[in-house]
Amino acid sequence: MTTLQVAAGGLAAAVVLAVLTWLASVVRHDVSLVDRVWSLMIVAVGLVFAWQLGATDPRTVAMLFIGGLWALRLAAYISWRNWGHGEDRRYQAIRERNQPYFAVKSLYLVFGLQAVLAWIVALPFLAAALGALGNARDWEGLDTVGAAIAVAGLLFEAVADAQMAAFKARDANTGQVMDRGLWRYSRHPNYFGECCVWWGLGLMALAAGGWWALLSPLLMTVLLLKVSGVTLLEKDMHERRPGYRDYVARTNAFIPGPRKPPRPGA
Repeated sequence: MTTLQVAAGGLAAAVVLAVLTWLASVVRHDVSLVDRVWSLMIVAVGLVFAWQLGATDPRTVAMLFIGGLWALRLAAYISWRNWGHGEDRRYQAIRERNQPYFAVKSLYLVFGLQAVLAWIVALPFLAAALGALGNARDWEGLDTVGAAIAVAGLLFEAVADAQMAAFKARDANTGQVMDRGLWRYSRHPNYFGECCVWWGLGLMALAAGGWWALLSPLLMTVLLLKVSGVTLLEKDMHERRPGYRDYVARTNAFIPGPRKPPRPGA
């Protein structure tokens, strides 16, 4: 089986999952279902890569294990967080901009796009599986560093999400700004943790000889910073959270760091 065939098989898996999720979204009138499935889609593509090549080496198995934990936790958390709340406001805006026939248009505007993005993000798994068949070493120091970064990122993201969930669960915090725990040092510690997961897996792919798989963490970083993450969430945050402007002035957007002193006169 050629590399192109293996890559095509992974893309086909992503498309199948995307179409099934799209069908469910049409029935439920909720395109944001894609957020619950996207992480699972990525790891499913990775599993298909490994299955097609019969890769059972320590690197590929470790990467799929870490990626699987990341995907299951994120899918479960998003499903729990969004349960009973209907379609996310971001997707409602997309729906309004693409009427009429949004149900059909969403197949390529949302689900098709997500399938392609999931396939690209899954490239480290392809690099690892191909490396197992080539001349790549079974395990080396770069793998250990990458795995440590990925696991640390997974834990960082999980703790940040848990802290935010606990904050939102208290009625007294309605309309308030979360600036405690990890959120005291970064406005988006969950996104920082997720970024670390994929840079860690990217380093492991690099150890397998797949330098081209670094496109995955690069893409994830751009998505988290400029597309569906920081930029989008903060677009109207000042209006919804009166104290958010001061929070922005004192807290790093992404990479955790010490808080800045209050502005004079603030």
